[in-house]
Amino acid sequence: MSGINDYIDNEVKGNDVVLFMKGTPGFPQCGFSGQIVQILDYIGADYKGVNVLDSAELRQGIKEYSNWPTIPQLYVKGEFVGGCDIVREMFQAGELQTFLVEKGVSVKGAA
Repeated sequence: MSGINDYIDNEVKGNDVVLFMKGTPGFPQCGFSGQIVQILDYIGADYKGVNVLDSAELRQGIKEYSNWPTIPQLYVKGEFVGGCDIVREMFQAGELQTFLVEKGVSVKGAA
């Protein structure tokens, strides 16, 4: 199991913003993944999408890694932010953009 854990760890720590999702940013394969993609695209945040449908091991591994039962999962600067509901609520409250900027991630319309 450590192989997949190392892979996840590298993705999480090697990318400022990484979204573990079903499908790809260009072709999300579940509504929740699609919502986060739309939000990130809307605020202009640069991110990497990792398709958990590529491997059952990855799909299970990310849930264990974060101790979070559902996908999608958003990570910023190595920190687990949350799934679709949390990201959507942060976005609607204007907190997501602030959070990203505070973490040093550039977003559209932010100084």
